[in-house]
Amino acid sequence: MRLGILETGAPPTGLDATFGDYPQMFRRLLGPGYDYADFDAAAGQLPAHPQTCDAYVITGSPASAYEDAAWIAGLKDFLRAARGQAALVGVCFGHQIMAEAFDGRVEKSERGWGIGLHSYVVRAPQPWMDAVGEFRAPASHQDQVVEPPPGAVVVAGSDFCPVGMLAWTDQPAISIQLHPEFEPAYAKALVDSRRATRIAEEHAVQAIESLDAPDDRARLADWIRRFLERG
Repeated sequence: MRLGILETGAPPTGLDATFGDYPQMFRRLLGPGYDYADFDAAAGQLPAHPQTCDAYVITGSPASAYEDAAWIAGLKDFLRAARGQAALVGVCFGHQIMAEAFDGRVEKSERGWGIGLHSYVVRAPQPWMDAVGEFRAPASHQDQVVEPPPGAVVVAGSDFCPVGMLAWTDQPAISIQLHPEFEPAYAKALVDSRRATRIAEEHAVQAIESLDAPDDRARLADWIRRFLERG
């Protein structure tokens, strides 16, 4: 399977030298079983045709899916063109821009920063999932999907982020607000890079401590692989 990674952002300066960029993180998460191709979507670089790849992963980004930027508008157009032509997997910003592209709505949440290890409850199990009723993975976001798009089912979420995971019934597409590609060490370093200036110290400390607990990143990677096999 040819798997395109639509790169919509980059780690903060300095962290990429230690942890790699977002395409590298997804390669480590999903493993060697794919023919990967990277596209710098934030620079306006998109595949020539949706069927250039069998499937696409849309990464996280410091941008907001509702911003008035040419590259964001171009990415939404590409996602709409890819509908039914290729499988789609959105993560964090990818989750949000897929919702916006397909007539959902994203807002900056009044709940504030979602950071640290977050837990979601599965509300609508899918064929590519196992029987687990709850799962945990790193979070790093302020924006949230507040209105799911038509044709999308809310698979999982939490009180903090009710629309935490979506699966489309009218196309091969799934998305999640959490970051299964974030290793705990990177998630900690990301919070640390934002403490004091963007995140309150107490909140940052709690988030970093939470990331020492076990997570379900491997299970989420397996779900994505199963979805891609079915898609």
